[in-house]
Amino acid sequence: MKPIYFICLFLVVASCKKTEQSLTKITAKNIVVDSTLVASPTIENVISPYKEKLVGEMERVLTYSAIDLTKQSTQLQSTLGNLVADLSVEMANPLFTKTTTNTIDFAMFNSGGLRASIAQGNVTKESAFKLMPFDNELVVVTLTGDKIDELIQYFIRNQSAHPLSKNIALLITENGYDLKIGGKKFDSNKIYNVLTSDYLQTGGDGMDFFKNPKQLTNLNYKVRDAVIDYFEKMDTLQVAIDNRVKIE
Repeated sequence: MKPIYFICLFLVVASCKKTEQSLTKITAKNIVVDSTLVASPTIENVISPYKEKLVGEMERVLTYSAIDLTKQSTQLQSTLGNLVADLSVEMANPLFTKTTTNTIDFAMFNSGGLRASIAQGNVTKESAFKLMPFDNELVVVTLTGDKIDELIQYFIRNQSAHPLSKNIALLITENGYDLKIGGKKFDSNKIYNVLTSDYLQTGGDGMDFFKNPKQLTNLNYKVRDAVIDYFEKMDTLQVAIDNRVKIE
């Protein structure tokens, strides 16, 4: 074999040889992100059009509120909670009826899921995202009377203004409670369709009564999208503390 062929053969064999590789060292350093960090003009030029479009969309006015809407509890209700519970039923009920031919009896969510108040004045799309930053979806759980009793006992025990829709009339007394749903006295032998979020349906916030329902219907509709869609169709938000929950 000529020397030149031998050298070529050696290089080919050497290049094909498998070598064991292993991690020998990990290094890391902190990069402080503050005003001293100089932005890259190249990257700025790329993202600038998208940033301007996003900011413009977030600042878009959807509706108007004549009062501050907050989670402040009054008779275990809040203006923000009443708004979200009621609009969710209004927006979700047509979807549920189309899917099942049934109707939603009432809605219940958790007060902790409302992440920001809405100030008096114009209400923007950003307000909706701050109120509901999570991607939770609306679901309808069909519950037995026993489960409804667990739900009410949870509500009374927690003493928190968890959002309940206006389809309900709950009188809390010293010895228990009196409950009407859809204007009719609660019947423990009936089943009820309750609107909530997929997070709570899996037992979030200790709401275990939503687990293992007789039927579960996922509406594939985010809570935040319901809020935005409702805001877009309302000129002014109408919210009040009413008689859905009363404490005797």
